[in-house]
Amino acid sequence: FRTLNVLDERNREALAIDVATSIPSVRVIRLMEELIEVYGKPSSLRVHNGPELTSEAFVEWCRGQDIEIRYIQPGKPAQNAYIERFNRTYREGVLDAYIFESTQEVQTLTDEWLEDYNTERPHDSLGGVPPVQFLPRLQPPRESCFGVSA
Repeated sequence: FRTLNVLDERNREALAIDVATSIPSVRVIRLMEELIEVYGKPSSLRVHNGPELTSEAFVEWCRGQDIEIRYIQPGKPAQNAYIERFNRTYREGVLDAYIFESTQEVQTLTDEWLEDYNTERPHDSLGGVPPVQFLPRLQPPRESCFGVSA
């Protein structure tokens, strides 16, 4: 299975983790549309160069939404440091901690972990508070940059 992870770089809040056996660009677009409805539209997306994020459909969708795509250089994961750090935390907290029977089980455990990560878990980089306490969302911030990793 694969995961599609979306993080708001402003407050390190994990906005979504989508678990599936395949994550094509149409699935990425659908998730981004759902996130925009909830959190507002980001000014940009920082992404790697995977086929789901370089596809014509995804690029055209971003262009139509007036969202800048910031591709990291191939082989330079440090250019997407927030999401890479998050991916390690998620892998250690969920993916390496359990043996799964189904993708639904992965999604269920992930959703539970995500709630704790965003609302309870203190983050050293945020002064020891969780993301939703560090920067509550009173209005969707236009200057947000979402980090995306699939």
